[in-house]
Amino acid sequence: MTAPVMTIGLFGMDAYTIQAETDLSTGLPRFDVIGLPDAAVRESRDRISAAVRNCGYEFPLGRITINLAPADVKKSGAGCDLAMLISLLIAASQLRPLERPCAFIGELSLTGEIRPVNGVLPMALHAAQAGLAALFVPSMNAPEASVVQGIPIYPVEHVKQLTAFLSGGAGLTPLEPLGGMPPAPFHPAPDFADVKGQQICRRALEIAAAGGHNLLLIGPPGSGKSMLAKRIPSILPDMTFEEAVETTKIHSVAGLLPKGEPLITIRPFRAPHHTISPAGLSGGGSIPRPGEISLAHNGVLFLDELPEFPRNVMEILRQPIEDGTVTISRVSGTLTYPCSIMAAAAMNPCPCGYYGHPTRACTCPEGRVQTYLNRVSGPLLDRLDLHVDALPVEFESISSAEPGECSAAIKKRVEAARLIQRERYDGTGIRCNAGLTPGRLREDCPVSDQGMQLLRNAFDRLGLSGRAYDRILKVSRTIADLDGQEVIGASHIAEAIQYRSLDRKYWRREGS
Repeated sequence: MTAPVMTIGLFGMDAYTIQAETDLSTGLPRFDVIGLPDAAVRESRDRISAAVRNCGYEFPLGRITINLAPADVKKSGAGCDLAMLISLLIAASQLRPLERPCAFIGELSLTGEIRPVNGVLPMALHAAQAGLAALFVPSMNAPEASVVQGIPIYPVEHVKQLTAFLSGGAGLTPLEPLGGMPPAPFHPAPDFADVKGQQICRRALEIAAAGGHNLLLIGPPGSGKSMLAKRIPSILPDMTFEEAVETTKIHSVAGLLPKGEPLITIRPFRAPHHTISPAGLSGGGSIPRPGEISLAHNGVLFLDELPEFPRNVMEILRQPIEDGTVTISRVSGTLTYPCSIMAAAAMNPCPCGYYGHPTRACTCPEGRVQTYLNRVSGPLLDRLDLHVDALPVEFESISSAEPGECSAAIKKRVEAARLIQRERYDGTGIRCNAGLTPGRLREDCPVSDQGMQLLRNAFDRLGLSGRAYDRILKVSRTIADLDGQEVIGASHIAEAIQYRSLDRKYWRREGS
């Protein structure tokens, strides 16, 4: 007899139903798993046979064939182990057939313990959408599975516990659904109160956080660029439940979900080293896994020492920053991961770091400075909304005993601006000003006559691109929201233009 039992697989972040079908026939002892299994799935034969014996069941003799359907989709990982074992026991008449369509997820140990697997949250969401009667998951994956409503989810620790329950016994209780956003765990974060001086940078970071804009900090060593960037999460608005679920799905697939936490409730801050590979940044592998861009979804991707990143790595950012998604194509298929990020970057203006310094001379040859700066391409620079000059901190500021404005006070203003944006874009799919589409700029960015004249003059004199024009309007919209103004005024336009002219100081010399 054949014994179909369902489990759930993953291709990227997309879950799909797998049916494990076991057939027992006479012949020489043999155990085959078919249906495009990878090495981890093929090795399940030894895990299943040991677990069956160590749980007190009789391993059937003869020819065993387990088919994982659909047969034309490659199966990876050890998440099918538990369903294959249940199917084998039913086919061997050692367990009665299932009365309802249930799915089983988990990796087996040789003793029958059920170990956790990656990606349980998207699997559980798929099971609920597919209308399955119940889902059985490893106990260690129970917190993330509790997010899902509409399907009974049973945490399981051992095969004996599960088979006793399926045979009509007790011992398993379905999870209580989470039912909302859990309280965020306490993680002490760097605070802006520790920052001395740098008022221009602080203001730019507040604008960037309020509108979700990308920014570049450029200045000499020791001016506090990295210190400022690491404090961005402390002023970002709290995540909504939908954002938390999206972020948790990505980290669950990548196997980076913190143990015992059902949801990631703190916005991610990812700061990869400049030695990262293109696949490490965008995602990759035979079955592509999320890269740093996607792991920063709904949070911050910080690239320190930007010119030190390889050119091909930096250029990967161009399309994801623009579209909010990263697409990876392989022979096995095409995957799309979300990456709605706030990109922040920091760099020195030259190899020695002191080009343009007010008091310290640059020791770099003229050509070397331009070569260093040109490592950052114009198209990438154009996609960074704010270019901020991090000037050296004055002695009076750094020696002052008076603390700077704390992150909590800045966060209140940021959240007030984001509330205005949520109400403005309700029902449009746009979450913040950075996501404004060109078609909505005229409607959502009304500009006063003086502001429009100032923008026209800047467009002609600075030779701005169409993308720069759009981004100046978006940043101006955020500055006006911080001021509580519906119409964008000349002062808002002037401040936004100030953040788009820094590349003329470094990338273009006088007389060029």
